[in-house]
Amino acid sequence: MCCRVGIRSLRGWRVRPTDDGAGSLLAVSDLHIGYAENRALVEKMRPESDEDWLLVAGDIGEIVDDVRWTLETLGARFRKVVWVPGNHELWTHPKDPVQLRGVARYEHLVSLCRELGVITPEDPYPVWNGPGGPAVVAPLFLLYDYSFLPQGCSTKEEGLAYAHETGIVCADEYLLHPDPYPSREAWCRARVAETERRLAAVPDGLPVIPVNHYPLDRHPMDVLWHPEFAMWCGTAATADWHRRFRVETMVYGHLHIPRTTWHEGVRFEEVSVGYPREWRKRPGPPGTLRRILPMEVKAGDGGTASGVGGGRGEPR
Repeated sequence: MCCRVGIRSLRGWRVRPTDDGAGSLLAVSDLHIGYAENRALVEKMRPESDEDWLLVAGDIGEIVDDVRWTLETLGARFRKVVWVPGNHELWTHPKDPVQLRGVARYEHLVSLCRELGVITPEDPYPVWNGPGGPAVVAPLFLLYDYSFLPQGCSTKEEGLAYAHETGIVCADEYLLHPDPYPSREAWCRARVAETERRLAAVPDGLPVIPVNHYPLDRHPMDVLWHPEFAMWCGTAATADWHRRFRVETMVYGHLHIPRTTWHEGVRFEEVSVGYPREWRKRPGPPGTLRRILPMEVKAGDGGTASGVGGGRGEPR
């Protein structure tokens, strides 16, 4: 099961320690286990050692019971599991018996994780002390604010009108409710402000590995087939966080374009599995977990990492 360890103080800051000297920090996202083929991939996922941690960067699925099954299954195998929500977990899907909306739905998922011993964005940031460490693992929940607008658009309204013209509109517009906030961007602003405060409190000298469903910077969206989809992919408010907060590696998903990129000297890892129609086209075995630490790729590698298929992305 997930390791339940005590909380110690590091220079007055609350962190969760881990055992020294063993294991790997692994990551995956966008499991989408509503597809039988993807559920089968999760059933086969195993750690490389008894000390491995697994970072799950959102989009397990739309149904709360599926989220529970996945985290319970993985939590029984990995030393520690860290989860952040994707947009699909936050949907109030008509097929889900749990019809909670917005903040209430997110809090319900956090309670589920705590029951299973899974770390969430609401918990103290754990510190990885295994190979490649120490590093603070910072699970984030930030949402998006429509600031990644299509070219030629200057407002959210113009961007959405353009998206509707092209037919590329994220299902969040119909299923992801911000209650009690008046809008998704208002919820995003609140999450960004609180998260910024917490990251600023990380002790000096410790590198940070943020885990978020969306990238902290817009550059990964440059390869999207449908650039208008970027509106639902993050916020420009975090564009300098990889510099401000000593980011070692930024772990994200959502785009379904698994690859390694480097931006201003910082490594960005897109770790998604994606839909069966996507992963069937990629080289290598599907559902392979990405090793974040110890590091697999060298600085200066600006493209797809070894064994990781690239792609152009699809609306999701």
